[in-house]
Amino acid sequence: MSIFSRLTDIVQSNLNALLDRAEDPEKLIRLIIQEMEDTLVEVRSSTVKIIAEKKEVERRAADLNRERDDWDRKAEVALSHNREDLARKALKAKSKAADEAEVLTRQMVQIEEALSKANEDIGRLQAKLTDAKNREKALVARTKTAANRVRVRSTLHDERINDAFSRFEQVERNLDELEGRVEAYDVGRTKTLSEEIAELEADKKVQDELAALKARVAARREG
Repeated sequence: MSIFSRLTDIVQSNLNALLDRAEDPEKLIRLIIQEMEDTLVEVRSSTVKIIAEKKEVERRAADLNRERDDWDRKAEVALSHNREDLARKALKAKSKAADEAEVLTRQMVQIEEALSKANEDIGRLQAKLTDAKNREKALVARTKTAANRVRVRSTLHDERINDAFSRFEQVERNLDELEGRVEAYDVGRTKTLSEEIAELEADKKVQDELAALKARVAARREG
């Protein structure tokens, strides 16, 4: 499992824990970014150690290769002086140095793979971190907008608002009752003598106007 994969597991675990505690989303976002920044520092630190190990192995391999070549030269010198016994010992030393150098060569391959993976992890993590920082402002703005909407909704459902509407409805009911009382005065009330005569006078006036209108119409027709 790569360092980046472990980071994903760590961030996901911490994210779930924060969500379970219903943390402030803005704080949660900041903590996730901080987690990624800290991990990036850790990965870079690990990469520095890998590079240092690579340099040390390279140095030891170079020393062994020089030692191998030196024993080869010494074996040749011994043989040129008819000291086959010394030449054999020198060749054994050369073989040992060569074997150790081969081990370091294989180790170097593993180190190169680890370094390549670390560089890949750093690149991916850096890209994720940059994206998270770019999106942070938008996420915080969304969080504030959502919080404001919650406050507005809460206000609409506030008991004080409900009480105010209840009082308003009570005023309307009182007004309906008052208007009903006014209308009730006219229900079943007997007209006075003056009111009856006034109605007759009004009716006579209408009749007179109607008669005059009929006469004018008839005159135009005869003409």
